[in-house]
Amino acid sequence: MKSDRLAPVESGTVPDVVELARVVARQRAEMDRLREQAATTVVVERARGVVMALTGCTADAVEEILHQRAKAARRTLLEECWITLGELTPARPCDDAAAPRPQGDTAAAAAAPSAGDAPVPFAAPHDVADALSRFGRALVHVDTHQALARCLLDHLAPDLDAESVMIYVRRSGGGLELAGHAGIDDGLAARWRQVPPFRGVAVVDALSSGEPRWLEDFSQDNTRYLLIGEPPERWQSRVWLPLRVGDGSDVCIGVLRGRPGAFTPRDRAHLRGVVRLCAGRLRSFTSSSVPVREAEADTVRSLFAALPVPAMLLTPVVSSSGEVEDFRVEAATAQAADLLGGSSGDPTGRRLREVRSGLRDLPVWQGCLDTLAGGGPYESEPFAHQETVDGALELATYSVRVTLLEDSLVVAWLRHASSDRQEQRLAELQRLGNIGWANWNLARDEASWSAQVFAILDRDPADGPVRLDGLPGLAVPEDRPALQAAVETLLREVRPFDATFRVRGGRGVRHLRLVAEVVADAHGTPFEVHGVVQDLTARRRAELALVESERAILTQHDVLQSERILVARLQNALLPLPDKVIDLSGLRVEVAYLPAQAGIHVGGDWFSAVELPDGDSLFVIGDVAGHGVDAVATMAQLRFTAKGMVSTGSSLTGALSRLNSLLLHARDAHGTATMVIARYHAADRRLVWAQAGHTPPLLLRDGEATYLRRPRGILLGATSAPHFEETEHRLEPGDRLLLYTDGLVEHPPETIDTGLTRLADAAAVQPEDTPGSLGTLLDVMLEDERRDDVCVLDIRVPRET
Repeated sequence: MKSDRLAPVESGTVPDVVELARVVARQRAEMDRLREQAATTVVVERARGVVMALTGCTADAVEEILHQRAKAARRTLLEECWITLGELTPARPCDDAAAPRPQGDTAAAAAAPSAGDAPVPFAAPHDVADALSRFGRALVHVDTHQALARCLLDHLAPDLDAESVMIYVRRSGGGLELAGHAGIDDGLAARWRQVPPFRGVAVVDALSSGEPRWLEDFSQDNTRYLLIGEPPERWQSRVWLPLRVGDGSDVCIGVLRGRPGAFTPRDRAHLRGVVRLCAGRLRSFTSSSVPVREAEADTVRSLFAALPVPAMLLTPVVSSSGEVEDFRVEAATAQAADLLGGSSGDPTGRRLREVRSGLRDLPVWQGCLDTLAGGGPYESEPFAHQETVDGALELATYSVRVTLLEDSLVVAWLRHASSDRQEQRLAELQRLGNIGWANWNLARDEASWSAQVFAILDRDPADGPVRLDGLPGLAVPEDRPALQAAVETLLREVRPFDATFRVRGGRGVRHLRLVAEVVADAHGTPFEVHGVVQDLTARRRAELALVESERAILTQHDVLQSERILVARLQNALLPLPDKVIDLSGLRVEVAYLPAQAGIHVGGDWFSAVELPDGDSLFVIGDVAGHGVDAVATMAQLRFTAKGMVSTGSSLTGALSRLNSLLLHARDAHGTATMVIARYHAADRRLVWAQAGHTPPLLLRDGEATYLRRPRGILLGATSAPHFEETEHRLEPGDRLLLYTDGLVEHPPETIDTGLTRLADAAAVQPEDTPGSLGTLLDVMLEDERRDDVCVLDIRVPRET
């Protein structure tokens, strides 16, 4: 063996693998430092922007304000920024803003600073201040309620013996939802995920009053409150700390301890400081933490809870065969629950047939199916129902009306009793559902609309309803022809229609839907038209936003696809592939290059196989880290430079050292590459080779596959002081040598050792001289989708004849 060094190496030099590990460790530490700095900078800049907006001061003055406030309260700048973001209250004018805040340490000051004055600072003991400083730094990496709960528990467990943390958020309707937790199991979290706004629950009490609830005597607290826990004795002391992150106290943090006893003044100071820091973090994700679908469901349930009429919203439950087998009650009024059978409880969230058995045998079931299929609204025959009114039984008459609302059904019970109160209930139902009815009497040339239709069409009720033939005139010019044709078809063919159109009014362009049907006399002549107008603006805007998003995705895909085509053409120009077996120095060489199938980027795999002026041959195979234009450009540099240096007399290790310097001084100073470089001396069939972090060549001789022992060599671009060695191996007639890139043997999640073993086993069963054996070998190795490029040099020494 002989070696070539770029620089002298003293005794005791750390092995190249250890040196590489040190380089990687330094790079990781630097990346972590930069991430920490970037995250902290974001918080500071946001706080500066808030103070600038509230005071009108310059950026330099704002920075001085924050520094003076932090100094006066014995806080770090980062803590002061978190508190500023959490409070967002108007500050004093710029001339006074730099003055230190007054000192204080009350619960009211910690939870809700007074409007119009600068927030009162929180003065904590020195050891608590150090802990809060650490917690402020940890907050920059928190982005969800769940992550915040884990961060709080990690911070409070050592100092306060905290065992669990729970974060509740108030939702529409007043109920609470568990948004994050740590230290409790998922089963308990699921059972306490929703907390109704009932009295006697400590977290509800804390949010309602805006004051902390310190529960430090379990026997006494257990009689006052319904305590969370199974069993509740698991946590002997706990505290619920409300904080303001929106228009009111809508978030509450609970800290639960297994040990009994009171929270010391130091503990309370610590907890109040933690809560003030959390407020700034919570502002960034509280408003978007609930899934849209869940938020919509809460809104719908709140809406139905406010309706004074019996009604419910149903969504179909479809079987595996595609048939509607039941309906789920998404929302229902209390009156609807009574009509369905009061003993069954609240039907919300349950299946309709579970609430009311035998429903399939009633006509209303088929009416629901027909309405869902587009058959128009359904109204049942009147039926009697016994109900309790003012403590006395009374027999009332109802009918059921089913209406399609997008993909759901609105079911309403109509009480057959004329009263102003009933009319008011129906009007409220239309207003809350943003849907209204319209009626046109063709015989008397009269029209009547509900109040909600006037609101939807943005028309003054004093102007009266529009005649049916004048309805298209309300639409925007582009939609008038289609609406006119629909109205004419309705009257001519006496069949219902479902049309969408747009109107322009004081609220801008709105998207509406009109469903209408004709009532004909015994001779088939239309004499009345009933219709329902629905406002679809919110839904259409969501659809348009989705379309725009899809267009953006397609545009980005086209750009990336064009880049792939360009890079592929560049790669083909720089790395032409031979279309047949080539002869070099008495060797037969076959080349295979297979691009990756996954993704759209072109990789940096490459090869070189040339005959040198003295009759020897040069074989090189390499893999540049990365994809795209940069990887192809680096590949071209390495390929042509390596060939040129060896052709002009450089040794193999010398060429590797200079290629390493080339990478270190390239535009991308962090680029790396692996390589095997070999020189074949034809006179004595001697193969001299070196490597830089590459997988070893595979030699097949007499049906046995073995990997050549690698000489020392580190990947190119990893260090400025590399060490490379070269070794030699004599080839025999009939030998077959495979040089390859790692895409041939790397198939996650299996290890590379497993891949090398598979390659040796697959190559050993292939006869050395069989034509097409390289293609067969590749088929065996690459059965699944290729995630990386694959390049192979198949070198054969002909048998002597």
